[in-house]
Amino acid sequence: MVGLGALTLLASLSALPARAVPATPGPDRAVPPPWPANVLETGTAAHLDAVRDDPRQLRAFFRHLPKGGDLHNHLSGAVSTEFLIELAAEDGLCVDTASMTAVAAPCGAGTRPAADARTDRAFHDAIVRAWSMQDFPPGGNGHDHFFDTFGKFGEVTWRHRGKLLAEVAKDVVAQNQFYLETMVSPASDGAKKLAAEVGWDDDLAALHAKLVAGGKLDRLVAEARREADEADAEFRTAAHCGTSRPQPACRLPVRWISQVSRGSSRERVYTQMALGMRLAERDPRFVAVNLVQPEDGESALLHYSLQMRMLAHLRGVYPKAHVTLHAGELRPGLVKPKDLTFHIKEAVDVARAERVGHGVDLVHEDDWQRTARTMAAREIAVEVPFTSNAQILGVRGADHPFATYRAYGVPVVLATDDPGVSRIDISHEYQYAAETYGLSYRELKDLARASLEYAFLPGASLWRGNPTRDGYRVGDVCRGERPGTAVSGPSCRRLLATSPKADAQWRQETAFHHFERTFGTGR
Repeated sequence: MVGLGALTLLASLSALPARAVPATPGPDRAVPPPWPANVLETGTAAHLDAVRDDPRQLRAFFRHLPKGGDLHNHLSGAVSTEFLIELAAEDGLCVDTASMTAVAAPCGAGTRPAADARTDRAFHDAIVRAWSMQDFPPGGNGHDHFFDTFGKFGEVTWRHRGKLLAEVAKDVVAQNQFYLETMVSPASDGAKKLAAEVGWDDDLAALHAKLVAGGKLDRLVAEARREADEADAEFRTAAHCGTSRPQPACRLPVRWISQVSRGSSRERVYTQMALGMRLAERDPRFVAVNLVQPEDGESALLHYSLQMRMLAHLRGVYPKAHVTLHAGELRPGLVKPKDLTFHIKEAVDVARAERVGHGVDLVHEDDWQRTARTMAAREIAVEVPFTSNAQILGVRGADHPFATYRAYGVPVVLATDDPGVSRIDISHEYQYAAETYGLSYRELKDLARASLEYAFLPGASLWRGNPTRDGYRVGDVCRGERPGTAVSGPSCRRLLATSPKADAQWRQETAFHHFERTFGTGR
């Protein structure tokens, strides 16, 4: 768990003073709240305003604030570096002292046992700095250091998906969140081998036919499902599920998003896409695909439009699979001007992404206003990890399109991205948003609600209509029910019993009720 000491490392991210960026007149300001106004909600809003200049009390407020779900989370980058070091020690791994990269045993010349970090504090701290953004110098190349960390600790993370999930899920629950979507690369080696076997074909339909011929892709799906089974078992052991003392993480709804390595060969990218989408239709634990690796990489830039067409094609084959895309994780100076003009647009128009991750270069794209209006009309949410955007791209405060998205009515959800690498947690991201953009308590509640509304959880929503445009209004089925009290209507009880999405949303509304009883009394 990231403590206060680690959070102070990110003071440089808040280049602007609190409330330096005016709050935008988003659509939520003009509509009534979902429940009748009450003294506790009003008191909680007053408490937030009263402690805005008190770092200790502000941190406590955001620590306890119900914060929906995390929809943009890379499992390998989400756990603390200290946890990774301990895993490396348990597995008997070594660390190359020149590159600070974890390598398999035996430990030869130029390496040290990772277990040495348990007793050698200088060695331990050097690993932490190499595997995270800890103490990263201002003005340094945060982009390269951030992405390089994954190669340094990769030998650790591939071995223990279940243990990683148990650690991340424990943190998610402790942060008062109710759902997690986390990204992994299913059957990665098998996908690489199958892609090499099949090769490339400009005819995407023919390429897909080659993948499925003879049951090849289905065998890969089976391999991915076995991996998931093993991860589930390891998770349940690590979290003590099914015992007399299960961790709260055992009750957290979790779904996998299949990562696609956008910097790989065309055939491997397509194979990973097809695998992820086939998985999403055949295994309820998997819900979507996403592209990962630097968007500014040479191959990623060269084949970006092709990759959007691949997804468009596969969406026709696998219509039930969801798509959320890293798009627009760029800034002027990082890439050529022409590469800033179309990435979000093609993710929305061509690949028909249901969510967009980062979306930082929005205002640099051609006809970006039309793209923003399209995202608002189709309720395409943007996943915003503020710290990651600051560390990788140097984009923060008024330079970030957060306020622009909100002004256009685009759904916005806050996320962590790689909190272990960034040395933050979701509470930090909510606090940053409140301080930087002057958000009210009600606006923060609606950000948390959005992260469950636009999650890929199955089932009907607790809310009706377009909540980003019209406000969070309770649907007819549960109208008249009140969070914090027993649900009396059979139709509402049935909805909460049959819809994982509505159940998570109701649990959050109940948590808001209890939160406001704590912070809204004026004591």
